[in-house]
Amino acid sequence: MPLEASETQMIKTKRLIIRPLEKKDFKVWRESRLNGPEQKNVWDLTRRKPEECTWPFFKKLLQNQNRQRKDDKFYHFTVFERDSGQIVGGVSLMEVSRALSQSAYLGYGIYNSYWGRGYGKEAVSAVINHGFKKLKLHRIEAGIEPINRRSIMLARSLGLRKEGLKKRAIFLRNKWVDLVMYTATCEDFGIKWAGATNRPIR
Repeated sequence: MPLEASETQMIKTKRLIIRPLEKKDFKVWRESRLNGPEQKNVWDLTRRKPEECTWPFFKKLLQNQNRQRKDDKFYHFTVFERDSGQIVGGVSLMEVSRALSQSAYLGYGIYNSYWGRGYGKEAVSAVINHGFKKLKLHRIEAGIEPINRRSIMLARSLGLRKEGLKKRAIFLRNKWVDLVMYTATCEDFGIKWAGATNRPIR
């Protein structure tokens, strides 16, 4: 019998469980989406409409996330607080590129009711290590809007290095937005790249 995604990709830290969503998470997921805290800034996780929190919507979300993991393109991890079982936020490794770069983009968000507890650093650090060790990535990049100071502080605290400004990098909120790029390779974390060294170039 095949293992659930969480069994093969579960990450445990001192205070958190970090894993893909499963069917059993519907109730806690719905509660976090419907009744999450009021948004404090444009980057904050937002509440969802009731029609976006139904079982059919959730089932389709699971199917999409499972397919993206299977295709090795996008890995989303939901962050659960160990003690309460509540959803704290999420961390993603997105747009995975193999071939020459062996890289992914990093995304993360923590509900503002959990800010100031170090959950962001704990969760993102664990997912970065998972990306390098288990997914065999060589490079992970975080693109952050220059005025998003909280996110920049987190990237710096994790040991990601600033590599420059990427002009008009993404279309967001109906406009093209610049991003400051913060990056790490597995060697920066003392991890030897585990991928094949003789992979043919196609």
